[in-house]
Amino acid sequence: MATMPNTFIIGAAKSGTTSLYDYLHQHPDVYMSPVKEPCFFAYAENPPEMAGPGDAEANRESGVVYTMEDYRALFSRATNESVVGEASPVYLYDEDAPRLLQDQCPDAALIAVLRNPIERAYSHYLQLLQSGREPLENFEAALDAEDERVAAGWEWSWHYRRMGLYGQQLARYLEYFDREQLHVYRFEELTEDPPGFAQTVYRMLGVDPSFTPDTGVRRRATGVPQFDWLHRFIGTPDHFLRRWSRLVLPEVVRDRILMTVRNANLQKPPLPDVARARLEDVYRDDVHRLEALLDRSFSDWLTTDDPRIADDG
Repeated sequence: MATMPNTFIIGAAKSGTTSLYDYLHQHPDVYMSPVKEPCFFAYAENPPEMAGPGDAEANRESGVVYTMEDYRALFSRATNESVVGEASPVYLYDEDAPRLLQDQCPDAALIAVLRNPIERAYSHYLQLLQSGREPLENFEAALDAEDERVAAGWEWSWHYRRMGLYGQQLARYLEYFDREQLHVYRFEELTEDPPGFAQTVYRMLGVDPSFTPDTGVRRRATGVPQFDWLHRFIGTPDHFLRRWSRLVLPEVVRDRILMTVRNANLQKPPLPDVARARLEDVYRDDVHRLEALLDRSFSDWLTTDDPRIADDG
């Protein structure tokens, strides 16, 4: 019987989970699923309707699995690695995932990287805008459309506002897992010192912390392309220049060059102040819940002119 994972990166989406997956994948004592986001424990009982633009295609391309047989097959090549894992950011958000994970992997280590939920929501919006799936070119209009989209069965990526309620989401996990199994980091820890962050996680997982991963390229940066033709080229695997590059460049070098060019082609419009203020009101109570849950301050996510924020020191 194939090995089941003992480590899960559960989220949050657009908070560096792809980079963390990559750092773990590079470690010789870690086996990570070849499919980064199998999403099995979110989709096993209640598969999403995939009613939004490009939902079905995006999930098919990412390799989402729906059966235990297919899920176990992802780990069939694990050998003597002490850490076996996967990274499905939907797990933090999904209501069923904590229960299903505890049922199948009760001793698992759970890793959550939390980003300012306002910035996270905007980044997710820009990602779907960048991919051509988001038809609304105004972030506030997309927020206004969220309830209707959720009711219509659009998949979780469109739940911009809902996905940032970390206090509510982590509370669900603590109903099924011991606090010691839940390892929560801030997005800034990853972005400000990627090698140091990776080694912190290695140490927590009990693998050699002296290993230094290649952290030179940002994965899944978001923004609006300056040149659409260049963005389309980089995202087209069968383009003749991409095929030619496979013949003359090692995969690691080719990947680095393409990601560097892709990221340089992206511009990130500033988050409108009105949308920021609106989301601060949405998240304020949940941020306080998160602080109480983790005994840790997240007051920098909100403006300091609110009396409750000021009292938190």
